[in-house]
Amino acid sequence: MTYSVCVYCGSRAGAKPAYAKDAEALGTALAEAGMRLVYGAGDVGLMGTVARAAMAAGGTTFGVIPEHLLKMEVGKRDLDTFIVTETMHERKKVMVMNADAIVVLPGGAGSLDEFFEVLTWRQLGLHEKPIFLMNSAGYWDKLSDLLGHIVGEGFADRSLLDFFTVVDEVPALMSGLHRAARAGSR
Repeated sequence: MTYSVCVYCGSRAGAKPAYAKDAEALGTALAEAGMRLVYGAGDVGLMGTVARAAMAAGGTTFGVIPEHLLKMEVGKRDLDTFIVTETMHERKKVMVMNADAIVVLPGGAGSLDEFFEVLTWRQLGLHEKPIFLMNSAGYWDKLSDLLGHIVGEGFADRSLLDFFTVVDEVPALMSGLHRAARAGSR
């Protein structure tokens, strides 16, 4: 069975070239590792970058997009699997249920929403899938600080910080994904 990686990321490219560089490197690396990309089916921003890179390297792609975002996110219809949902909530559920691991690249409010939902689901025991924050150019440093603050102020158990891994480079991310795939986490 193909190991599937859900990638949450921005529908914009962001301010630093490192974001797109890491998105492209991740798409290529997933394809080369024989891992399937599960993502938001957009052809804009980092979403488009990671998908085009995976496809160019011969990878398998699985995209999920809500009907109301087909135009805004330029639904990428040339994917191996292209699913249109009615709602954002349904999109997130389909993505997670079709993935073995979750990676969060730089992004905005939508990416944060996706991260916090899978983090909360993990905290509640609804899944045991590994979650990785791809800290391109230090993008997630302040989020890591905030999560530490939440724990420090007593609003979450220390174990919350064990439910995700922050990685600074795509090779380290791929090492983590390979370890998870060997461990058979699903």
